Amino acid sequence: MVRIKNFMPKKELSIFSKASTVITLSMVTILLQTSVVAAQDSDFSPYVDQSGNISLPKDFRISMVHLGSFFVPDGEASGFHDVYAEAETALYYRKHGEFPDGATLVKELRPSKAGDYTTGKNVSYATGDIKQWFVMIKDTKERFKNSPVWGDGWGWALFKTDDTSKNASSDYKKDCLGCHIPAKENDWVYVEGYPTLAIPN
Repeated sequence: MVRIKNFMPKKELSIFSKASTVITLSMVTILLQTSVVAAQDSDFSPYVDQSGNISLPKDFRISMVHLGSFFVPDGEASGFHDVYAEAETALYYRKHGEFPDGATLVKELRPSKAGDYTTGKNVSYATGDIKQWFVMIKDTKERFKNSPVWGDGWGWALFKTDDTSKNASSDYKKDCLGCHIPAKENDWVYVEGYPTLAIPN
């Protein structure tokens, strides 16, 4: 058997061994941290793909909670504006007074009719028809800052009834932000119309 002589002195060999261990541990730490971040990003929202495309949540009236409604009597946006979010989003807001990363807000616009009922005359109610939907996804990390439908802390989407698979908005600043300017101080959301976000008395 031929023995290969170790030309590195024992002291230097010990230092080299410790340095290798430190480097290895550092690499493992970095990989673990990267994996955690990747896992967090993959759990960001089930309604956003890796490219930042937003989808309309299916059957959200059942899977989410109703935050509140606005009624617009006249104009193009007339009717009921019903807003939904995840239950955990509402609970988080109650505790912290802000929307968590990944929170989803869905606004559904329905036409209205009016009739006389035992509760009063000319009572307005929402019909079974739908005008359109708006979806907002809270993003605190600016994941898609180069996308024209992401910005000011949110992802913005508009869905028409003729094609619910496509975001009809191409630029949130032109298509969405204008209507939200009065609510800028409330993270662009008209929270005064959403009593579910407040703890009941």
